Order: sequence, then C-alpha cells, then structure tokens
Amino acid sequence: MSETILEAEGLTKEFAGFTAVNNVNLAVRRGTIHALIGPNGAGKTTVFNLLTKFLTPSAGVIRYKGRDITAMRPADVARLGIVRSFQISAVFPHLTVRENVRIALQRELGTSFHFWRSEKSLARLHGRADELIAAVGLAGYEDVLAVELPYGRKRALEIATTLALDPEMLLLDEPMAGLGHEDIDRISALIKKVAADRTVLMVEHNLSVVATLSDTITVLTRGRVLAEGDYETVSNNPEVREAYMGTGHA
Repeated sequence: MSETILEAEGLTKEFAGFTAVNNVNLAVRRGTIHALIGPNGAGKTTVFNLLTKFLTPSAGVIRYKGRDITAMRPADVARLGIVRSFQISAVFPHLTVRENVRIALQRELGTSFHFWRSEKSLARLHGRADELIAAVGLAGYEDVLAVELPYGRKRALEIATTLALDPEMLLLDEPMAGLGHEDIDRISALIKKVAADRTVLMVEHNLSVVATLSDTITVLTRGRVLAEGDYETVSNNPEVREAYMGTGHA
C-alpha cells in the first residue's frame, strides 16, 4: 500500500515569466485516493496538465511506476494506464450510452473510431459495455442518447468510458463540478467503488467530498505545496486556513 505509483520531483511550469507551478513534489501511493486542493489560481489544474502531459514542464521529473514519463506524449502516457477525465463532460452527445462505452472498449480491437463497423462484429462488446454501464448506475439507460442524460448521469457515463480503457490510475479533474447534492452523493459513491482496485488522483473544490473520500490531501497555493496529509491534518493547519480565507472554504 505504501508503494508510490506516480511521483513528481521539482515540477515547475512558467508561462511568459509567470511561475504557475513552482518546485512541486508529489507522491501518490498505489491503491489510494489522493486529492489535490487549493484556492482558485493555486495551480491545481496546471499540475494535472503536467502530470498527464498536456503541458510540458519547465523543470522537474515525472515518474509512473518508477519510469520517467516527463518527455512522453499524452497518448503514450494513457497507454501506460493513466486515464484522465476533464472538468467538462466529454462524451459523444448524439450516440447512445452503450455506443459511448463501446467506442472506448473498441480500443482493444484497434477499431476505436471505426464507426462503420457492423453491429454484428461489435456485438461481442455489448456484454462488457452493459457491465460497465450497470457498474456506474446507468442500467436502463443503455439506449438513451448521451445528450438526453441529466448532467450527473453524463458524469457517470464519462467514468464508465474511462473505466472501459481499464486504467490502473484514474485522474479526475473536478468530478463534482456542476452537480447537485444527490448527484454528488452518487458520484462520490462511484469513485469510492472504482477506487477499490485502482489509484485515484483528483482535483476537487468540494471539501466535504475530499474529507469523505481522500486518504491523502495535497494543498497547493500560489503554485507551491503548502501542506500534505490526511484531512484532519491539513484542515487543522493554520497556513491552510489562512490560504482559504475569503474563498468560502475556510
């Protein structure tokens, strides 16, 4: 449980002289839920973009399972088993729930974007697709177009499509953004469920969710690591309280 699966050393990102991320060290333990929190502008999403290779660091090293991935492309990182979701739900709106999940499953066949494949040739994927759909609480929605789903259900569908890629590590960028209380409870339970045999790193603003789900919390402010530990440790840290003053999270 103590083995580190993803780590960053001295991670730094500068934009035209502005340092958005400054010498960040991060170690995510295998089989845990690790939250990255901080006030607006703290650098959380930039760190996420660096770890998933959507941005190139100005300095520092990123390792996944001991392997240096600093210079890798996003697609190559994903193939290693790191799959990321985004703040905005990313599903195909005019395909059904089952079709969305099936496209992700087609990756193993090497036909992910062969939309013209016959139904018969893709039928073998239906069973696994329906298993994933049921696992995220969408049983009964298989033939519903994604565009017709309530927002919270779309987030569940997005998680189903990421699980279809069979990731070893899941990075969730504000999974509770835009959700109502009922959906927050549902998606929280879903994250806890999928984390049973995976590692999860998430950026999240909802501190009650962070408190409930997270094993470890890293607090960022102004691009630096301010504190790290379990929820009790970081919530009682005077510097963390000061950093959150006036943001509605104090």
